[in-house]
Amino acid sequence: MPDTIVKVDLTQSPYENDMIHNRWHPDIPMVAWVKPGDDFIIETYDWTGGFIKNNNSADDVRDIDLSIVHFLSGPIGVKGAEPGDLLVVDLLDVGAMPNNQWGFNGFFSKKNGGGFLTDHFPLAQKSIWDFQGMFTKSRHVPGVNFAGLIHPGLIGCLPDHKLLDTWNEREIDFIATNPTRVPPLANPPFAPTAHMGRLKGEARDKAAATGARTVPPREHGGNCDIKDLSRGSKIYFPVYVEGGGLSMGDLHFSQGDGEITFCGAIEMAGWLHLKVDVIKDGVAKYGIKNPLFKPSPITPNYRDYLIFEGISVDEWGKQHYLDVHVAYRQACLNAIEYLTKFGYTKAQAYAILGTAPVQGHISGVVDIPNACATLWLPTEIFDFDIKPSAAGPTKFLDGSIDVPLSLDK
Repeated sequence: MPDTIVKVDLTQSPYENDMIHNRWHPDIPMVAWVKPGDDFIIETYDWTGGFIKNNNSADDVRDIDLSIVHFLSGPIGVKGAEPGDLLVVDLLDVGAMPNNQWGFNGFFSKKNGGGFLTDHFPLAQKSIWDFQGMFTKSRHVPGVNFAGLIHPGLIGCLPDHKLLDTWNEREIDFIATNPTRVPPLANPPFAPTAHMGRLKGEARDKAAATGARTVPPREHGGNCDIKDLSRGSKIYFPVYVEGGGLSMGDLHFSQGDGEITFCGAIEMAGWLHLKVDVIKDGVAKYGIKNPLFKPSPITPNYRDYLIFEGISVDEWGKQHYLDVHVAYRQACLNAIEYLTKFGYTKAQAYAILGTAPVQGHISGVVDIPNACATLWLPTEIFDFDIKPSAAGPTKFLDGSIDVPLSLDK
């Protein structure tokens, strides 16, 4: 059996574990070193460090301080990896903690992070999903049962000081263009809740003041939320610091393309079995700017879909020029409206799109003025027929069950 080189205790605060960090900074010390060709196991907290509970209240989703996230396991150093190399990571296996077979999905309050459809869902809501082997279902969203594709939402290498300065400068400048926006345009460094792993003392305080938040994806990888990055996948990361500094977390049991609910997929604590290697001078050899990966050969075997289309005319009738963000939002809203005809609340329908293995596609970006995006909803995940018919939709639910909701304070 491979060694478990990062362990977590889910009853313990991640702040008490020095093999965990929640900021990106080149000075965070490696917690373990491995050699090219080694395989090993990493355990992870859920991305909130256990703040979200398995209950029927969304108060925790409403009240969470999002400056604490994400809690990442690592960084792991790979001997011989140098700036300009490619770190090759094989994701051999991934799973949920044996005694923690559940996960959560939620929508953040617009006042506290919001999300893709925050104007339509401004209040915090949550659904709990129980795992049954490779399948999951929820007491809060009846009528669906689907196979998961477990993956790390967040994985990447440490930046060097130059790249970190680039991130901070461009994101702080971007915030300055609309500093009062709710939710904000980006998240600047925030020292009070920084967890810098094994970095201590004055060096820790200095790094915490400039450590990059883990919310967005960037050149090093990070929070990309790619659902096909599951067991059997291979990732190639640019190396910026000696050893690479590989960190990971934010495991998902299942996710729809786009992670449109933001709190996002079915979030969970778990473990990853990894193998690493190094391609010397790989960044220059292959012209790499961002990571690239080979997807998992394992995908849920759904073959029948309803495809919802959206164009870059927003829900208020405003025309946008080839805007795929607007187009995909319209496809999602169209799917949500459709599912309400079978008795789902809009919140339940939104939760389905965020958790089930739906596919998102950019279908057209050349036909001015409208981009076209599509959302592919697998029909086989439902306990009833959702395809259109002359008889019309049959109500599966009576509206008596919903995802838990918390009113804003």
